[in-house]
Amino acid sequence: MERKPEPELMEDEAQALAYAQADFSEAHDRFVALFTECFPGEPGFGICLDLGCGPADVLVRFARAHPACRLDGIDGAAAMLALAQRAVDAARLRDRVRLIRGYLPGAELPGRDYDAVISNSLLHHLAAPSVLWETAKRHARPGAALFVMDLLRPDTLARLDELVERHAADAPPLLRRDFRNSLHAAYRPDEVRLQLDAAGLGSCRVAVVSDHHWIAFGRL
Repeated sequence: MERKPEPELMEDEAQALAYAQADFSEAHDRFVALFTECFPGEPGFGICLDLGCGPADVLVRFARAHPACRLDGIDGAAAMLALAQRAVDAARLRDRVRLIRGYLPGAELPGRDYDAVISNSLLHHLAAPSVLWETAKRHARPGAALFVMDLLRPDTLARLDELVERHAADAPPLLRRDFRNSLHAAYRPDEVRLQLDAAGLGSCRVAVVSDHHWIAFGRL
């Protein structure tokens, strides 16, 4: 099944709110757990960059799991960042988390020596996937941890329909639509492998971790 791109930004407030209110706890907890498996003890007292932080659910969970680190989260959608700020405030993490509105590429980020770069479900929104990998390389210190998790595009439309029914059967229509579109826009592991090689990140590994997720991880 060929990839069908979707819009890069979730600017619609209703769409952003539906995403923020959805229960992604299993996948987001898995994100944090898998990072810890891949990089035990990191980022420690360092600072982490979250590319495409959205409503900050992953960022908040990551901050709680790594209480000594600081985090910068960047997103291009104002609607998402408003929800992210609420989540950060509710978690009482304002002293450790900084939220930045910026569109990649070209966004101004405060650091170029991050100890870790993470990203959840941003890649499939990008018209040019190289933007994610090049941004990570540009703003991380040498040897920093890179951890990316995203959706896995199914082979066929029938498989896509099956995944939507399995994982979003009880979701509101807007969320079901967005999940379907995101699966259709997602990259497959072989495509991610080519992206990493083209970005000079050939040492990074790609692994499928669920029926609709893959991870890419390694050192920058």
